[in-house]
Amino acid sequence: MKTIRLNWFLAALAALTLTACSENEEQTTAKPAPVHFDSGDECHVCGMIIEGFPGPKGQAITEKDQQVRKFCSTRDMFAWMLQPENIHRDHTLYVHDMAQTGWQSPDDTALIDARAAFYVVGSNRTGAMGPTLASFATESSAHEFMKEYGGQVLKYSEITLDHLNAGDPMGEMSGMHEMNEPEGSQTAHSTDH
Repeated sequence: MKTIRLNWFLAALAALTLTACSENEEQTTAKPAPVHFDSGDECHVCGMIIEGFPGPKGQAITEKDQQVRKFCSTRDMFAWMLQPENIHRDHTLYVHDMAQTGWQSPDDTALIDARAAFYVVGSNRTGAMGPTLASFATESSAHEFMKEYGGQVLKYSEITLDHLNAGDPMGEMSGMHEMNEPEGSQTAHSTDH
């Protein structure tokens, strides 16, 4: 009798364990849906109100607690994602597909998976914080944009912190020291630019 009860208990425990494991698997594979940008939302990086600025925006949703971080530009999203404490975390990321929405006021129905998107870095189009990374669902759309506005097409995995400063006068402070140098030393730098 004790053996039957023990076997019954072990079978029930195994079934419960399998059920719990399959529920956890479903929870981790289910990708959270993008969240709309609301009036008054602030950028997680710079604190600016997101609404009213041109260009693509970004958002990161943490897998574990479903916390949403919103960004006023794709550039700020990458600045946050590429930090050492975030780069290896498994966040769900969304950006606007700029082939499906207007530049001045991106529509949240055009949010796409940021990791699958293509980006134009260094174009002459600006976002909330100046130069931004124009995001597109297809490589062909990114190339069309690049032909019109300049820049370079990159995949998500190819973007580095160096790309975030492309075309940014504030990011190119290397030329600032030349203005403060004594007169004779500027001639050595003139061939570098």
